[in-house]
Amino acid sequence: MKNKPVPEKWTVTFIVSRQKGQGKRHFEQFNLEVDPEEYVLDGIERIWAFHDRSLTFRHACHHSTCGACGMLVNGVEKLTCITPIRSVTKDSGTLRVEPLRNFPVVSDLAVDMASFYLNLEKAQFSQVAPIQNASLPFEDQSMEGDLERLVDCIECGMCVSACPAAHTSSGYLGPGALAAFQHSLNQKNDPRLYDLVDCHDGPWRCHNAFECSAVCPSNVDPAWRIMNLRRKIVSHRLRRLFKRREAAKP
Repeated sequence: MKNKPVPEKWTVTFIVSRQKGQGKRHFEQFNLEVDPEEYVLDGIERIWAFHDRSLTFRHACHHSTCGACGMLVNGVEKLTCITPIRSVTKDSGTLRVEPLRNFPVVSDLAVDMASFYLNLEKAQFSQVAPIQNASLPFEDQSMEGDLERLVDCIECGMCVSACPAAHTSSGYLGPGALAAFQHSLNQKNDPRLYDLVDCHDGPWRCHNAFECSAVCPSNVDPAWRIMNLRRKIVSHRLRRLFKRREAAKP
């Protein structure tokens, strides 16, 4: 029998942001022996399991569906459950892990995302969308009614963390919520949604940096959606103006 190859092992220094309550933020180092094909989240879990049980972080599904484990890895927003250690450092290298930006830190690597979820709620955002003209790989005459699918956004908040405008204004709706408004308007074109989103802290505050789309793990492309939302708002304004003019005619 052939001997199985021995998995490659690296020694990596995890530099982890720590902050409890109103305490001062600081960093702690943990030296780990890892398989470079493991994910960053695997290393964080090992720190919690074998080095420091007080380490706080968010995680759930481990396969990029829930969006819970978004963090800064070497200064870039990443879903740590699908980010291989090999892709962000090297043998005997360092790996810096921090909480997402533009959110209050609850504890260590966990942030308070309540404002993000509330802004999504304002958009009347539905995670389920109908499929139109679906091309199925099979024929099933028993299927009745419209088909539906989950939309791509996994509500990880990384787009807000990467957004320069979100850093300058706490009232800014943010790329995630604005993309949700665009999605909702595509679904139902409710005029009341225009009144909610067409504001100072809406799509007009966006600086077109496209950082949000660069870090989005689900290819939602919030930057494009914000540009499309602006066009929808302008068209809505023009339609409303023409209706007023027609109504004012004798």
